[in-house]
Amino acid sequence: MQTHFTPDQLATPAMRESEQILRTCVHCGLCSATCPTYALLGDELDSPRGRIYLIKNMLEAGRAAGEHEVRHIDRCLSCQGCMTACPSGVHYAHLVDHAREWIEETYKRPWRERLLRATLAFILPRPGLFRTALTLGRLAHPFAQWLPKPLATMLRLLPERTPPSSTLTTSAHHAAHGVTRMRVALLTGCVQSVLGPRANDATIRLLTRHGCEVIITGGTGCCGALPHHMGKTAEAKAWARRNIDAWAKEIERRGLDAIIVTASGCGTVMKDYGHMFRDDPVYAEKAAQIAALVRDPVEVMAELGLQPPVVRRNPKVAYHAACSLQHGQKITTLPKELLAQAGFTVSDIPEGHMCCGSAGTYNILQPEIARQLQARKRANIVGVAPDVVAAGNIGCAMQIAGGDTNLTVVHTIELLDWATGGPKPPALTGFD
Repeated sequence: MQTHFTPDQLATPAMRESEQILRTCVHCGLCSATCPTYALLGDELDSPRGRIYLIKNMLEAGRAAGEHEVRHIDRCLSCQGCMTACPSGVHYAHLVDHAREWIEETYKRPWRERLLRATLAFILPRPGLFRTALTLGRLAHPFAQWLPKPLATMLRLLPERTPPSSTLTTSAHHAAHGVTRMRVALLTGCVQSVLGPRANDATIRLLTRHGCEVIITGGTGCCGALPHHMGKTAEAKAWARRNIDAWAKEIERRGLDAIIVTASGCGTVMKDYGHMFRDDPVYAEKAAQIAALVRDPVEVMAELGLQPPVVRRNPKVAYHAACSLQHGQKITTLPKELLAQAGFTVSDIPEGHMCCGSAGTYNILQPEIARQLQARKRANIVGVAPDVVAAGNIGCAMQIAGGDTNLTVVHTIELLDWATGGPKPPALTGFD
C-alpha cells in the first residue's frame, strides 16, 4: 500500500511504525473472511481492510479523528483473527492500537461515552472497588430496563453472585511438591481475581503438584490491557510499569523461570510489553525481559508433562479457543492435547475462529454486536452438546455462560487440576 506521510510525521516513532505496517498491506482482502464484524454487518469499513484505509487517511491527514472513523474503529474487537489469516504479515493489532490512541487524543466523545469509558478504566483494574461495584450493581439489577443501554448491558452481564475470594493467593509463597523443577510468579489479575479466583487457585495447585514453586509477587495487579484497548496509553503503561518493577525485583532476588497468566487476554498484552515500552530508555530492557517470561499455564504444563489422571470420569468437553490465545499468542492445540491427556473427550466448536463478543470491555461498549456474536457462539456450542465448556480467558467464560441456554463454563486449568487430584470445579457438582 502506498503511503504519503511527511518527513515531520515520520519523525514520530508511532507514526513511523504505522507507516511500515500500512506498506505491508497488499489489499488482498483475505482478512475479511475471518472478521466477525464484517461477517455480521457486511460493510467493507467494518473489515480489517476497510479500517486500514480509514486509519491511513486519518493519520496521513494529521487531522483529528471524526465520528465516521471512530464508529468503525470502535467496532473492531481486536480479536486478531485477521492477523492469523493475513499472508503478508500485516501487524493490524499495533496499527489499530495507534489509531485508538490517536482517537483518544484528538476526538471528543459525547459526555456519556467519556464517563462510561473513564468509569470502566478506573473501576475494573482495582479488585476491591470492582467487587463493591458488583454488589451495588446487583442491587440495581431490577431497574435495568429503565436505565441507559450501556448501564443496562453492564447489569445484565453481572453474575448472580460474586465467587468467594481466593483461599490461596493471599499467601505469597507456595512450595513445590517434591523436587522443585521451576520457580514461577502468578499474576492474580484484577477482573480475574474477582470473577475467576478458582482458576488462580487451580493453577497454584496444578503447578505445585507438578514441581513448581509459585510466587505471588507483591505490587502486581492489572496488566494494563483494559485501558490499553480503549486507547488510554498512559494509564495502561502506569499499570504495566508496576508489574515490571515488581517482577524485575523478584528476578534480581531469586530469579524466575516464568510468569504465569491465567487470563489469556492479559497474557497477550503482557507478551507485548517489550513493544509497548520499545522507546522508553528506562523500561525498554526490563519490559522485554518480563515479556519473554510470560506464559499461559498450558504452555508450562506442556513443558512439565501432565501427571496421569486420577479422575476416571469422561465428560465431553467443548473447547473454546479464546481469540487472545489462538490469534494473539498462537496457542492452538496445547489446551486440547492436555485435556485429552487428562482423560476428557474434547470436541471442537464450529466456527472456532470466530470471537464470542466479549473482547475486554467490548460487550459493554458495543452491546448489540457483542450479543449477536454471543448468540452465534452459544448456538455453535449447543450443537456440540457438551457436558462442559473449557475456556482459557475470564471474559470469554463470562460471555459464553451468560444468556439462556445454561451452558457450564470452566477454565481449562480447573479441569486439568481436577483430573490430576484437585477438587471438582463447583460448576460440575451435578456431573457424576
